[in-house]
Amino acid sequence: MNQNIFNKEKNIFLNTYKRIPIEIDYGDGVHIIDKNGKRYLDFFAGLAVNSLGHANPKIIQAITQQIQKFTHLSNYFITDIQVEFSELLLRYSGMNKLFLTNSGTEAIETAIKIIRKVKGSDKIIYSLSNGFHGRTYGALSITQRMNYRKYFEHFLPNISQIIFNDVDDLCKKIDENTAAVFVEFLQGEGGINFISKEFADTLSELRTKHNFIVVSDSIQCGIGRTGKPFSHNYLDFHPDIITVAKSIGGGLPLGAVLVNEGLQNCFEPGNHGTTFGGNPVSCAAGKVVLQEVFENGLMENARSLGLYLNTELEELKNLFPSVIKEIRGKGLMIGVELFENGQNYVDKLLERNILINCTNTNVLRLLPPLIISKSDVDFFLYNFHESLKEFTS
Repeated sequence: MNQNIFNKEKNIFLNTYKRIPIEIDYGDGVHIIDKNGKRYLDFFAGLAVNSLGHANPKIIQAITQQIQKFTHLSNYFITDIQVEFSELLLRYSGMNKLFLTNSGTEAIETAIKIIRKVKGSDKIIYSLSNGFHGRTYGALSITQRMNYRKYFEHFLPNISQIIFNDVDDLCKKIDENTAAVFVEFLQGEGGINFISKEFADTLSELRTKHNFIVVSDSIQCGIGRTGKPFSHNYLDFHPDIITVAKSIGGGLPLGAVLVNEGLQNCFEPGNHGTTFGGNPVSCAAGKVVLQEVFENGLMENARSLGLYLNTELEELKNLFPSVIKEIRGKGLMIGVELFENGQNYVDKLLERNILINCTNTNVLRLLPPLIISKSDVDFFLYNFHESLKEFTS
């Protein structure tokens, strides 16, 4: 490993990231290869971004063709690739109109602006405890995790929280002064926690009664990763707004805010905008992602291999009950909650040429590319099993 690049990094960048000590040379499908030729199985895919893996030939072809036409025109122009991508996204989401952004955080900021414009600034916007929605001020205002909020007060007013999956707390707080509720139907950063059917059904009933907006934050848990288009589809829930990003750009910056029919006239020219949102090259990559996920079987692959992975992890839980507390998730978005800090297992699997991520201190978060095969899953399971044996022997 070339230590020089890591020394240079300390002199160049603000100290915001704890880097993984690998100097990457290139990516190939579900693998990352370092400068020494060592291959790593990538089981968190750029934090749920690289659904089609690395160096996907269809994405390379699409972005190359688009770059040869133009890379950027500004949103004073509409382009064919923006329309083609957006039509697919609306079709598979069941929503009516959208706004394209650069990222998930920008999508959340846009959703907040829509809510404030439609419902006014005096009503309360709620989010759920232990959720994560981004790091800009609006997004951070609805993210109630102190490790992210510390040092950065004060936040937006008229924002509060509901305890995750607590129906009593939901009923106690929601009333006619509610503007909106932001929900990750499958929390990612918070530890892979799924909304209960009772909570979702009660939320739907309260929305009918009090006429507030429900936002499904699907930035990490959308676009087929869970084995369905969006995690709220498991509960037959119909949100008013969906925010998406991460995987939809195929590794390039792209996000979107999708709205239902009731909100399709929420903006008029001048209310909102973006310089790079909906970049043509990103949309070209995004069109490939949507086609591969929804039309060429990757969502089904996420569902079937996710079930297999979940079943096998439950077997490991039975073998190591003093280490593994719970297995949670849907499709290829799985959390392995441990009774101890998870970083030791991240490090051990790194030694075994596997990249995983730990979130919320003790939850091993598995977010592999949707193109993984059963042999890839078996390779992970074998090495995770061996790591468990090492730590418990």
